[in-house]
Amino acid sequence: MSGDRPATVLFEGVVGQEAAVGALRAAAVTPVHAYLFRGPAGNGGLVAAHGFAAALLCPDGGCGSCADCRGALGGNHPDLHVIRRSGATLRVDDAERVVALAHRRPLQSARQVVIVTDVHLGALAVPALLKTLEEPPGDTVFVLLADEVTHELATVASRCVQVAFPPVPRAVLVQWLTTTGVPADVAAVVADSSGGNPGRARIMVDDPDVAARAALWASVPDELDGSGQAAATLARKVLESAERAVEPLRTEHARQIERLTAEAEVMGERGLPGRKDIVDQHNREERRWRTDALRAGLGALARVYGGRVVRAGAGGPVPPGDPEVRAAVEAVSLITEATRALPRNPNEALLLQSLFVRLGTLAA
Repeated sequence: MSGDRPATVLFEGVVGQEAAVGALRAAAVTPVHAYLFRGPAGNGGLVAAHGFAAALLCPDGGCGSCADCRGALGGNHPDLHVIRRSGATLRVDDAERVVALAHRRPLQSARQVVIVTDVHLGALAVPALLKTLEEPPGDTVFVLLADEVTHELATVASRCVQVAFPPVPRAVLVQWLTTTGVPADVAAVVADSSGGNPGRARIMVDDPDVAARAALWASVPDELDGSGQAAATLARKVLESAERAVEPLRTEHARQIERLTAEAEVMGERGLPGRKDIVDQHNREERRWRTDALRAGLGALARVYGGRVVRAGAGGPVPPGDPEVRAAVEAVSLITEATRALPRNPNEALLLQSLFVRLGTLAA
């Protein structure tokens, strides 16, 4: 890459991931055949994947201004293919699309880049992906995105260079939000509620309920009494809150449809080409957003219990058998267990009710 400015252009949408960006800048000079970006959607992995693709497809290694760079960054380069799951999971036919694309010859650049999202949800698709990764075409670079490396994904991960996209530190998020014009008090609440996820934080600033949602989750321990009725009431409240959390994203999606429709009309199209696919993608994003709202709430709840441990030790060492500390540690473990279950599409009401009953029993 020629100088710092082009590199900045390629990754300017990636917030707080300096280590990952540095690794990708270096990797673009002599790329290998496959990379695995680890971290939840919104932490910057997909944006970085487009920047990395620009560096790989550009004849100058990522100048930031040529047609190849612009096409890769905009997602419309003929040698960049982005594969998204067509249902709740990454299916075998999705993997077969990857395999078919991988064996095509580049149309414009010296190589092609295949980005595959949500690979952690592709247990059934892993064998097909693995075979292609073990016998890779020489002119194809794979970029796989996964929230985490699951047991089923371990072998695929071993065939890739892994690049981590961890949660962005709170202070970095607050600084980034305030530099974009968000008031400091709002930035603080959004940073606390976004789980270190800039993508979520970017949209949460338009959510009028964000402070109330954070307060609701923080109040859970004090509302629990071990009874099923209290647990069911709280589960209903947090689920309703998670549903409301999706509204800013739905508004953003409506604006996008409106903008794309207007652009299509300018180009002489009757209606929006591929509208159904776009709406289906939006629906998937909204379901994910709702799940992420629950995950962020559970994270906030875990911090409440973690704070109890910190307060218990504020005056010095805490006896290992201290009942309050033992209960708080167990509570964090239960919350972590529930959080890990969310991506598996459980009955959320039952999951939360069970969690809240068990938390209430610990406090009794």
